Amino acid sequence: MLQTSKQEPIDSPFNRTTTAERVMKGVDLKGKNVIVTGGYSGIGLKVTEMLTQAGAHVIVPARTVSKALPVVEHLKNAELGLLDLMDPDSIDRFAKGFLASNRQLDLLVECAGIMFPPLKRDSRGNESQFSTNFLGHFQLTAKLYPALKKAGHSRVILMSSRAQSWNGVDFGDPNFNRRKYDPRTAYAQSKAADALFAVELNKRGQKNGVHAFAVHPGLVPGTELSRYVNHEPLKRASSFALNQLELTHIINAGHSIKARFHRQSEYDYFKTVSQGAASTLWAATSDQLTERGGVFIEDCNISHAVSADSQSKVGVRPWSIDTDDAAKLWHLGEKLTETVFPI
Repeated sequence: MLQTSKQEPIDSPFNRTTTAERVMKGVDLKGKNVIVTGGYSGIGLKVTEMLTQAGAHVIVPARTVSKALPVVEHLKNAELGLLDLMDPDSIDRFAKGFLASNRQLDLLVECAGIMFPPLKRDSRGNESQFSTNFLGHFQLTAKLYPALKKAGHSRVILMSSRAQSWNGVDFGDPNFNRRKYDPRTAYAQSKAADALFAVELNKRGQKNGVHAFAVHPGLVPGTELSRYVNHEPLKRASSFALNQLELTHIINAGHSIKARFHRQSEYDYFKTVSQGAASTLWAATSDQLTERGGVFIEDCNISHAVSADSQSKVGVRPWSIDTDDAAKLWHLGEKLTETVFPI
């Protein structure tokens, strides 16, 4: 069965400079139920804010409620939940609690993630980035699937990354049991897995009105995702400078001049948190995507499919959208999480 959509850009009115506010202008989500993992910091928080402002009721699950509460309690139409994506029992309890409320789930936005941590494993022995970024969300989506199906038309948004261009999933040793652990390789693997998950989930779920999209938000410095890279004071300072003062404009101008000097057509384009949230919100709400799915999105559009050896800074690689690998990953996810989707 083919993907619902071709992996090629459409006539989107938005681009890489578009803000969350512009994407959400005129969007009405009253009566919609939404879950946003990682929805209390960085891009996830911006997504939560914009969805609640549009009238949606948003549940924000957090591993440490005391950390999320001061942020979420000020938002209208938002509530907190308890969820640890590396704890299978925690995932099951959260999903069971939501299903017990008998609510439909119109939108599941899976923003939570970790990047470049030292080697750590969950209780099942799965490497932490694969566990948090992919397996935890795989199990969560499976457990919440009855509520997604109940909505009649729902969307699941998987947070991927440009890192999917570095390497794909090592199906022979996804948890680094035999190969040497490398945090960058592990991160890229988890983000390629999220993209493949969107392909297969959309293929299987569209008969129930469930559509899935993988999203690269762009390069957004100073967010919680970089906690294993930046020192805390530096992270706070850079976040304020790059977002509140919008100094990304200055950095991008410098990168553009340097690229032109070297006769290069591409350069690293940094985004504010609002610009970073825009693609996720477009994937979650755009009418242009109503009958589409199973595609990789960046810069508020469906991305180009590029070759494996492409040197481009944009575009999705073959190993992130391959339908055979997507099916293989699905079975791997079921095996490692001991979870079967009720599809």
